[in-house]
Amino acid sequence: MTQVPTSSKILVIGGGPGGSYAATVLAREGFDVTLFERDVFPRYHIGESLLPSCRPFLKFIGAEELVKNHGFAEKPGAAVKLNQYKREGYTDFISLDPDGGAWNVVRSEFDELLLRHAARCGVSIFEGIKVNKINFDDTNTPVSAEWEGKDNEKGTVTFEYLVDASGRHGVMSTQYLFNRRFNKALRNVACWGYWKGTSKYNPSNFTNRENAPYFEALTDETGWCWFIPLHNGTVSVGVVLTEESSKLKKRAQNVTLEEHYLHQLKLVPGALGLIGKGELVSDIKSASDYSYSATNYAGPRYRLVGDAAAFIDPFFSSGVHLAFTGALSAASSIAASIKQQCSEAEAIAFHHAKVGTSYTRFLLVVLGTYKQIKAQESPVLSDIDEDNFDRAFSFLRPIIQGSADVDPKLTERELQDTMDFCKNVFAPTSPQMHAEVAKRVGHELISPDAPLMSVASVMELAGIQNDDDAKHVLLEVNARKPIHSMYNCDTNFKTEVMSGFCVRMERGQLGLIRA
Repeated sequence: MTQVPTSSKILVIGGGPGGSYAATVLAREGFDVTLFERDVFPRYHIGESLLPSCRPFLKFIGAEELVKNHGFAEKPGAAVKLNQYKREGYTDFISLDPDGGAWNVVRSEFDELLLRHAARCGVSIFEGIKVNKINFDDTNTPVSAEWEGKDNEKGTVTFEYLVDASGRHGVMSTQYLFNRRFNKALRNVACWGYWKGTSKYNPSNFTNRENAPYFEALTDETGWCWFIPLHNGTVSVGVVLTEESSKLKKRAQNVTLEEHYLHQLKLVPGALGLIGKGELVSDIKSASDYSYSATNYAGPRYRLVGDAAAFIDPFFSSGVHLAFTGALSAASSIAASIKQQCSEAEAIAFHHAKVGTSYTRFLLVVLGTYKQIKAQESPVLSDIDEDNFDRAFSFLRPIIQGSADVDPKLTERELQDTMDFCKNVFAPTSPQMHAEVAKRVGHELISPDAPLMSVASVMELAGIQNDDDAKHVLLEVNARKPIHSMYNCDTNFKTEVMSGFCVRMERGQLGLIRA
């Protein structure tokens, strides 16, 4: 479209996965939706490895086959090697369901696929449009946006609802709400580049694991590395270090960013072996201060989505999942407000709770993993919102605490214990180990339907002091029970109650249902 409208029912700022998804869902409900994107697609973006949980989100908007047929690199699972073990763990996405895998994507292509799909679904999309100012009425409700185009054309658009999906810029959060807070425990620095001519991950010639992404902790316990193969013949290889260690290393080495990056790769022997005789074919990019959240994710007639709301860390590949989660929550709560299925205040409370809870679940897994990488405790209580902690792990707290009647206030010890519980999601296991352990200790113990147990209970129940395989398998299965509850958006949105509501996930009837 060439003519920017002067008014729209809903304005979406940002055309990344969160913005495109929210706009698509709302347009498919019949609402008038306008989307402003400051760049002209395709444009570069990091965050290339997707979780299988993205598939049901894509299916809901009719885009799963679109992505599946594009030719992105298949992601059959993921290998994770944390530094205190001699072997890596492997999460198999496809052994139980051949269609359960995910993809490693070139984000410029993936994001454009979603944006063009949004246009086909009725969203009025304008690229090269930057929002310079948001205007509010006397009740602090956003009512209009002043914009500027690439050719210096300017204008104002009024709207009834606003979805801020403006990425790290976070228009609402950083310029008006001033409610962004950075995670002290995840003050990390990432640097990455692209390689050609590398080897593929394929241990012992397991063909169903060939070309899976590989993640490895640095041997000096200062960070970790990713190795993600892409369909264009390149491999994304990145290193994440704590901010403190990054500064110390750069100061001691007195080298360029590329030399610093290559030095760190020497500390990941597994990834270095996969790189082999590969050739670095790009400049080195870097990013810092990227782990943050907002104190509120919604307000009167506005919702924060994706990176505009929060971002955790590259580990666990949670970015697009959380963008889709926030986008569907925003669309559902806006639809419910418009259709008067609930008050706007109730819709706001739902979105804030939904985004905060999803963020906290992933955050605790990431923090638990960093405890293993750094092999030390990190005080992180200041990074955790107690309300979100309660919602995220309401049925886990009695297990961690040992009693349901203890002090309800979150303590540092309880948080550390929760991180120790969650870190076992990445235990060094393989599908073969699961099968062998099941024969020894019984299939009922590793069933997803088995009762949730504390780490101590699992260790006691294993009953085999020197059986590390049994210990790791049982801990992993147990840890994944509360974590995997967030993976299936159908189940998660339709049945999980937030602030008294769950989502009606039905096209044409989208909204909130009072529990």
